[in-house]
Amino acid sequence: MTLLKNWLLNMTKLLHSVKDENLKWRQANQHSQAKLKHARVLAEKALEAELKKKSVQLEHDINLLKTKHNAELSMFKTKCKQDIKDYKQYLVALDQLKSSIQASYTHLPEAVAFTIHHHAKYLLNKMWEAEDFEQKIQHEMELIRFMTTVHEDARLHLEGGSVESLPEKTLSLIQQQ
Repeated sequence: MTLLKNWLLNMTKLLHSVKDENLKWRQANQHSQAKLKHARVLAEKALEAELKKKSVQLEHDINLLKTKHNAELSMFKTKCKQDIKDYKQYLVALDQLKSSIQASYTHLPEAVAFTIHHHAKYLLNKMWEAEDFEQKIQHEMELIRFMTTVHEDARLHLEGGSVESLPEKTLSLIQQQ
C-alpha cells in the first residue's frame, strides 16, 4: 500500500510541477502574449476597415458602371429609334418614288416600276447595313444619284422633254450595277 501511496504522491508532485512550470511560462510570456493578442486584434480591425473601404469603393465603381451602362443603353436606344424613324421615312420616300414612276409612265408595265422600286430598296439596304462609314456614304451617294435620276426621268417625261417611253437613264443605272 505504501508503494501505491508513494506512486500517487509522486504523480501528484509531477502534476503540480508541470502546472507550476506552465504557470511560470505563462507569467514569463504574459506580456508577449498580450502583445500578440493586441496585434492580432489590431490586424483584424485594420483588415476589416480595409475590406469595408474596398467594399465601398467597389460599390461606388459598380454604381458608376451601372450609370455609364444605362446612359450608353439609353443613347443606343435613342439612336435605334431615330434609325428606325429614318428608315421608315426612306421607305415612304421610295414608295412615293414608285408612285411617281407609275404616275409619270402610265404605259409602263408594273413589273418595271417594281424593279426600279426594288433596286432603290436594295441600295437603301446596302447603305443601311454598311459597317464602315465611308462605305455608308458611298452607298448613300449611289441611292441619291439613283433617286435623282428617277425623278429627273419622270420630270422630263411629264414635261414632254423626253419622248422616250421608258425611264432610260434609270434603267441604265440599274444595268450598270
